[in-house]
Amino acid sequence: MRIGIACPYSWDVPGGVQFHIRDLAEELIRRGHDVRVITPAEDTTDLPDYFTSTGAAIPIRYNGSVARLSFGPRVNACVRKWIREGNFDVIHVHEPFIPSVSMLALMSAECPVVSTFHTAMDRSLALEIAAPALRPVLDKIQSRIAVSQEARRTAVQYLGGDAYIIPNGVYTRTFEKAPQDNRFTGTAEHPTIGFLGRIDEPRKGLPVVAAAFTQILEAHPGVRLFVAGRGDEAQAREMFGESAGSVEFLGGVSEEDKEALLSSVDIYLAPNTGGESFGIILVEAMSAGSFVISSDIPAFRAVLGNGEFGSHFSNDDAESLAQAVISALAEPEHRADVVAKAHEEAHRYDWDTVASQVFAVYETAYRTAHMEVPE
Repeated sequence: MRIGIACPYSWDVPGGVQFHIRDLAEELIRRGHDVRVITPAEDTTDLPDYFTSTGAAIPIRYNGSVARLSFGPRVNACVRKWIREGNFDVIHVHEPFIPSVSMLALMSAECPVVSTFHTAMDRSLALEIAAPALRPVLDKIQSRIAVSQEARRTAVQYLGGDAYIIPNGVYTRTFEKAPQDNRFTGTAEHPTIGFLGRIDEPRKGLPVVAAAFTQILEAHPGVRLFVAGRGDEAQAREMFGESAGSVEFLGGVSEEDKEALLSSVDIYLAPNTGGESFGIILVEAMSAGSFVISSDIPAFRAVLGNGEFGSHFSNDDAESLAQAVISALAEPEHRADVVAKAHEEAHRYDWDTVASQVFAVYETAYRTAHMEVPE
């Protein structure tokens, strides 16, 4: 099958949507399909040969973060040329309600279109205003996918219709095989905790960790916290105050170092306060063998089975986070039992399964679009 995939966000700033598109495309190519991806990207960005760039993007505040989007006549011309030359059987647009490449691809598509909704939010004034104008465009979509129940709820609330729920995929075997790294491995006296996320983006939850960390240190004086993510390290270090000596800031890390961190720490912390529709980092940590402690936002409760495959604390509550960590560190046998169950649960998110589910939607959309309806 000839498949076109449209990414709304700039490839220059990696994120969950970009990783999902990359891994899906590579898995489909591995299965013998002809896949082409179009995305915003700087001219200097190193892209795979099956990618087309629409040029640089513009940073815009969106859903508690910064989204880098690309729109306008020049971009539209690039998208139309990509569609014309691609002669696709199916086009897969991600986040089509965002004014960027995916929306333009949807507007110009003449073949069957599948969409994926990644975003979850409680309320969006922008979507409330734009929804009436967007619905006629979105009617061109043959089949919809949402990466979680929360993403589905957002799409249905603002845009109507329904969607298949197919989660983000993870190459679970990559994390299962990741060797432990002595830099991050803990002991009974010196347990280790990991955090991954932009350190200057409050919704990723580092301020909650900082507020809880002194209490964790009082209960477990030898604990070490590894913080991986880009941002203002000096400002983040200041949040931890006198406890900063037990925190190591790693900055942005490679995929290999991320895998090593997740396979080595005793606890992985996901303190995100909102704006998450899935929780792919939780699945990666589960695959790697970390005990996961997360906030109790709906998307994370779904991944951790309401605490069956990890532990939760009350969202944005430093006291609750501290108690969850202290309790987990005091019960190594319980942690080991939960980690074993979580490891098995993570397999259902492997790309072997997820890519097959996505391709089944492609086939349904293609057959539906070409079905003759008797008069």
